[in-house]
Amino acid sequence: MHTFTPEEREQLRDTLVAAARANRRISGAAHTGSAAIGREDRWSDIDLALRLASDAVFDDVVADWTNSMYAEHGAVAHTDVWRGATLYRVFLLANTLQVDLAFCLPSEFGAIGPSFRLVFGDPNERASRPAATAGDHIGMAWLYALHVRSSIARGRWWQAEYMLSGMRDSVLALACVRHRLPAHQGRGVDDLPPDVLLPLTHALAGSLEASELQRAFHATTEALLGEMAHADADMRDRLAGTLRALVR
Repeated sequence: MHTFTPEEREQLRDTLVAAARANRRISGAAHTGSAAIGREDRWSDIDLALRLASDAVFDDVVADWTNSMYAEHGAVAHTDVWRGATLYRVFLLANTLQVDLAFCLPSEFGAIGPSFRLVFGDPNERASRPAATAGDHIGMAWLYALHVRSSIARGRWWQAEYMLSGMRDSVLALACVRHRLPAHQGRGVDDLPPDVLLPLTHALAGSLEASELQRAFHATTEALLGEMAHADADMRDRLAGTLRALVR
């Protein structure tokens, strides 16, 4: 048992693309994710979108590719994520490589963002998914804050920490939007300036003690208000008193 190498990843990617080209029930394929935009590194996974032929039976195609991943390529588990009519079947291989296969109806095959590099087939023109706005992240942050307050008050320490983490993640996402970094799944967080990240180290709770959760809650709230001052000063002024009341 070993961890995958980049060479093994590329060999499998080529094998999957060749299988798609040879399969009459697949009418298109595209690389997605980091490989499509030249940001792949040692730990990147495989992301491949497959366009089903118009006469293909969706469930049969998915079942056949799934069987192949287990029988031929060392899959040990998979999980499904649906986005509209597109199924993203995410495989975990024994060598720790992640392989994401997107099974798309003909009408769903096409770029919805920059990370789409066509291999073959005819993609559709599709509207890009709008990225979350600063207002969206602010809204999630104060919603989490309400639940931090109530969880601490109820003595629900694990839930309080869970909600506090969500609030802090929303503040980090808001900072990423300000600095034009990718906010989704924390992809731009490590590229934020030190003067943004340093105050947020105080937003990490060191234990589940009520006093420590309260301290971290206070730090997270102040960091949120600081980011809001850049994103929407009027909203910051409207919410500052209410947010600080939650911490008291």
